[in-house]
Amino acid sequence: MNEYLLIGIFLGAAITGYLFTDTSVRLCALLQQSGYSARTFLKWYFKKGNIQRKRLSLLSLSLALLVALFNVCFSFLGYVWANFISIAPFAGILVLYIWSEKKYALKVRIKPSARVIRLAAAHYLLTFALCVGLGFGLAYASLAVDETWFYLLRFVPFAVLPMLLPFTLCGANCIMCLYEIPHNRRFVKRAKRALAASKCVKVGITGSFGKTSVKHYANAMLSQKFSVIMTPASYNTPMGVARTVKEQGLDCNIFLAEMGARHAGDILELCELVRPDYGVVTGVCPQHIETFGSLGAIVKEKGTLAKYAKKVVLGRSAAEISAEGAETVLREGEDFAAENIELTDHGTAFDLLLKGERVRLSTPLLGRHAAEDVALAGALCSLLGMSAGEIAAAAEKLQPVPHRLQLIKANGRNILDDSYNSNIEGAKNALETLAHFPGKKFVVTPGLVELGALEEETNKELGAALVGFEVVLVGETLILPVRQGYAEAGGGEEKLRVVPTLQKAQEILSRELGEGDSVLFLNDLPDIYLS
Repeated sequence: MNEYLLIGIFLGAAITGYLFTDTSVRLCALLQQSGYSARTFLKWYFKKGNIQRKRLSLLSLSLALLVALFNVCFSFLGYVWANFISIAPFAGILVLYIWSEKKYALKVRIKPSARVIRLAAAHYLLTFALCVGLGFGLAYASLAVDETWFYLLRFVPFAVLPMLLPFTLCGANCIMCLYEIPHNRRFVKRAKRALAASKCVKVGITGSFGKTSVKHYANAMLSQKFSVIMTPASYNTPMGVARTVKEQGLDCNIFLAEMGARHAGDILELCELVRPDYGVVTGVCPQHIETFGSLGAIVKEKGTLAKYAKKVVLGRSAAEISAEGAETVLREGEDFAAENIELTDHGTAFDLLLKGERVRLSTPLLGRHAAEDVALAGALCSLLGMSAGEIAAAAEKLQPVPHRLQLIKANGRNILDDSYNSNIEGAKNALETLAHFPGKKFVVTPGLVELGALEEETNKELGAALVGFEVVLVGETLILPVRQGYAEAGGGEEKLRVVPTLQKAQEILSRELGEGDSVLFLNDLPDIYLS
């Protein structure tokens, strides 16, 4: 094997590896959405009708056909020149594919974190090594076969590589876990030491729904009297808490930590990290039953916080949770409540009952569940030393949490962004709120996920609740049970449309949503659930 062939193999592998790594940006974003879980990612990838898998298969077929065609057409120049000329369509198709992937951007864009950059670098090296190995293998095979037709078609097998990209990406992810897992553990341990040393009051907030909203409302109300730091957005994992501690510090009176759970033991891990003095369990529903297996397991998991904290606030649907180890327990419906709730298209008014006191207040927040979330946050504030009057005054200043029944006015149209809602009770509350808006009412939804065996039943229930609205179902994941529930409840087919992507749904809205009309985006899922 001469030196020019060696240089050609390494140079070609370097360029091809780069192109394939760039081709994998969307896959990398979807792996990030999967929490860097190869199992979750591959489960999504092999889902029936997955669009991304179809696109990669089509890319491989196009590359194979064009490389073979160009080699045959230019064979009169000799196989060396024919091979060289076939590089143009090979690279051209890859560049075109990369451009198309970026043109039709993901709904949830890739977050350029240090981890994802390390993953991309590892994926490039793995892809480069694969290209080098394939290049040498084909070079030796061509010497062994020594036939003109084999020389002409020897680089066609490179066309198979796009179909291997999901696996090479998962392979790179597994390799990087050898670094990421101990690195993350050290990061979390530093935060744990800082939290243990801090004299601030620690509060844990968990539940199947409403925890982010309750956290934001509690932060806004408590900030009227105390210095407060909370985990931002939906940071509800040990890494999210640790990142908050690193970036914001603990120079505060109160630290609010949202606590999420997908598996048994997640809440205990967060409790041992934060060491909460106070706990709030907003409520329990079958959300994440796919990973927990049963509603009882979810109740037990969420109840871990109630056992760990000294003072606990329990939502109405968390009644089954035992808080026998806590010094103080406030239960919704017994010790506090939101009553006489009045819903409008510009806000919510209700009576806040708190430790025997009744205060009437109004807030720009929308929906029945907003009043209940404010009551939960208010109960926590009362435990931390705020009076009912102070709580009511602060509650009237609250603003919606982004993507949680957030009202956006645009060109005379009402847009209700409830894209982070993923449970049936929240969906019904959102639909109840939409009914109070004027004009034609649209609902755009892909259904509800992570409900395991209850997924079909719950989505039928959602479909029944959609009767009376203009409905646009998005994607292929759960629309069949939603559609079935809609039809069984008497919904008219003329009011229901099914589209493959959110972009297609927006095209319908641009044509049909007029001034004074309203649209609810309900559970606008990440891309791993939409295709």
